[in-house]
Amino acid sequence: MTKRRKVESSAEGSPEEEMAVVDEEVVEEADEDVEEPKALTKKELENCGARSKPGRKAMREDSDEEQDGAGRRWPHRYKVPRYFPAHLFIVMPGIQTEGWTLGQCVSVSEIAEEEEVKAKCHYRKARVDHCTYELHDHVYVQAGEGEPHYIGRIVEFFESMDKKYYFTSQWFFRAEDTVLKDHGRAHDERRVFLSEEKNDNILDCIISKVKIIRVAPNFDLEVKKRNILPYDFYYDMAYNPSYATFANFLQTASSTLSLEEDSSSHLKYKSESCSARDTGLKATASLLDLYSGCGAMSTGLCFGAQLSGMNLETRWAVDFNEYACESLKLNHPNVEVRNEKAEDFLALLREWETLCRKFSLIGCDNSSSDERESCVEDEDYYEEEGTSISCGEYEVGRIVGICYGDPSNIGKVGLKFKVRWKGYGPTEDTWEPTDHLGKCNERIEDFVKRGYKSHILPLPGQVDVVCGGPPCQGISGFNRFRNYSAPLNDPKNLQMQIFMEIVNYLKPKYVLMENVVDILKFAGGYLAKYAVSRLVSMSYQARLGMMAAGCYGLPQFRMRVFLWGARPSESLPQFPLPTHNVIVRGNIPNEFEQCVVAYDEDQPRDLDDALVLKDAISDLPLVRNDEKRDEMSYGRPPKTGFQQFIRATQSEMGGSSNKDQCLSQHSKLYDHRPLKLNQDDYERVCQIPKKKGANFRNLPGVRVRDDNTVEWDPNTERVYLASGKPLVPDYAMSFIKGKSCKPFARLWWDETVPTVVTRAEPHNQAILHPEQDRVLTIRENARLQGFPDYYRLCGPIKERYIQVGNAVAIPVARALGYVLGLAYQGLCGDNYVLELPHKFPQLDGLSSVNISETRTMSLTTDHSMSYS
Repeated sequence: MTKRRKVESSAEGSPEEEMAVVDEEVVEEADEDVEEPKALTKKELENCGARSKPGRKAMREDSDEEQDGAGRRWPHRYKVPRYFPAHLFIVMPGIQTEGWTLGQCVSVSEIAEEEEVKAKCHYRKARVDHCTYELHDHVYVQAGEGEPHYIGRIVEFFESMDKKYYFTSQWFFRAEDTVLKDHGRAHDERRVFLSEEKNDNILDCIISKVKIIRVAPNFDLEVKKRNILPYDFYYDMAYNPSYATFANFLQTASSTLSLEEDSSSHLKYKSESCSARDTGLKATASLLDLYSGCGAMSTGLCFGAQLSGMNLETRWAVDFNEYACESLKLNHPNVEVRNEKAEDFLALLREWETLCRKFSLIGCDNSSSDERESCVEDEDYYEEEGTSISCGEYEVGRIVGICYGDPSNIGKVGLKFKVRWKGYGPTEDTWEPTDHLGKCNERIEDFVKRGYKSHILPLPGQVDVVCGGPPCQGISGFNRFRNYSAPLNDPKNLQMQIFMEIVNYLKPKYVLMENVVDILKFAGGYLAKYAVSRLVSMSYQARLGMMAAGCYGLPQFRMRVFLWGARPSESLPQFPLPTHNVIVRGNIPNEFEQCVVAYDEDQPRDLDDALVLKDAISDLPLVRNDEKRDEMSYGRPPKTGFQQFIRATQSEMGGSSNKDQCLSQHSKLYDHRPLKLNQDDYERVCQIPKKKGANFRNLPGVRVRDDNTVEWDPNTERVYLASGKPLVPDYAMSFIKGKSCKPFARLWWDETVPTVVTRAEPHNQAILHPEQDRVLTIRENARLQGFPDYYRLCGPIKERYIQVGNAVAIPVARALGYVLGLAYQGLCGDNYVLELPHKFPQLDGLSSVNISETRTMSLTTDHSMSYS
């Protein structure tokens, strides 16, 4: 029988092939013996493609217009060719050759970066195995043995200079082929994602046509299912490995995708509402801060959003640490702060919606975001003159609070109301379950109505932004029993699921999740992939990035992971590029290298110098190990621009244009006191020399071997403290098998810290002040995290260190808030990253101090941060 391939003319050909027919005579046998496209061997690779045979006929028209058409559309094909062996240009899935495992789509540029297959002419159609294919058809493409066929869109047909026929495919990714990997199996198997990835393949790789439809991104999965019934696959987002981005397409007037008409085929990500939003005065957007700690993340986001022109206000905050809640409430008195578990908060939200529906409040317009009332009325509310209460009788005066859980520790979890008893004060309030308030329906209704009006709890659709850093203690290196095979089965990782469940319930416009880099390292990044997968499964756009705090003007490295989520109707925020050079510490997981927020190596940049310890804390007054004051005077002016800015008022931090306010600074310094060391540790610290690099190794009796490990000096008698304990403790000698220099180590003025942690003990970390015999104070740590000096902390000393160490660095949150504000207003660009304004976030009202003039040391380390 005859196997026939017909390549039909394109009006854009250069030169045009009117007709090219290849007759391939094949031995006439049964159908099962007919050769089908397959994964070829290396030897076959050189000879594959459309083969010239006797009987080939061609008719050519060489008009200038036709030559110019293809040349304009595919100019890279018609430059002066440089010839290479054909197999260098052929990318066949499933073939292993010359070090490349071509079991996935590999672009030509990856094989020969500077060379492309040069074209003799282009075609509009091709016929393979009696089937005609046209440009923009969707097709299956041959994959390796046992693998599902690849899915692509044909964007080009051409004949190469060595007379071989090619097609160029723009690839679709199945969910499991993206960064989601195994989590992709939880998605609809018919959902695919269009990518920018393209490469050239020989025509024989085409298997068959496939039916794919683009559907609008939305939350109504049932509508999607109805629309895609006649189709093999559907897509509603684009995917790009850069920053693990899942995003909407640029919207067009047409309901069909017009990307294939763009000669560059560059996907542009933009919201439907991006150009439609009013860029004038905005209403206040609401923010819910989950796992809020003392409020650093939401504080920074609001600062940054305000600098972008957006009014973002933290309305609700949830954290299980009571001292962190007290700190947040002290600094943000208008925030509804809830000291409870996130899972209890989620249960409460569901109960609250039920109550609002019960009292017919859902859908009514008596709620105002601008007028908020307290749910706790005056003391005489509900009191009646002359009312006497008999001994032993109690009457509900009013309901003053609501929660879900077991606040009274009676062993019963459920919905509880906080009751203010008639004739009693707040100290006598009790938490009562609903079944104890059966005769108090009017009191409950009144509380719910007042709470609905004042937004004491959010309902679905009422939250614009949800942010938070769910703790994942199950991945910590300190956890000896980590579950590598199923991390989500570890109760210590439960909060990641709870965070996503709250997002799924409230459906905010934007989501920002923060976490440690270990979520990318542990179990192949299982938890990070889960988080992205959950957002995408909820039809959220998603973008993952790693940001180092030092890149935004802090003397610590502190790399953290951030995950953006945006509803389909919104613009997906970019990541803000660094503003400062940084002293790089640690390493980046290889699989997520494309997620590091940094300039490309060849990209021009104008970065400020890396900040060091002296820039941040050299203006602070001297304090002793036993300092007890919670507030004091500065006693000296700021020495650097950082110090001047960190002393600014709250209005200045948020970009206030009130010049009168911007001339004042706080005269009081808060929380500048250290953890008091015990007498033994204090005596040890006093003997650590005040010089760069000093640590326990400088104490008598310690000797350093050639391999940089420590041993006892046999020529020195061991020294003991007044208590009888040794000056050099055994744990210092054995820490990390004697290789560590951290025990009782001093920081120095020209250094940075790797990461501010939650503990202040000097036993296994460098935390001693350069010139004072103590550890860094709470305020010094807070400055390293970017907390403004006006921000006060509550609780015991150790608890305040914990709050600071657990916080998101405020300059990082501020930069993220800025790009969030731009996206919210529809002012974002199409790129994955954004260059922040020059000298961000300094204000005109604050005069800048030349940092370089205040340094007395010379820094020779290369502080620039760039990743290839």
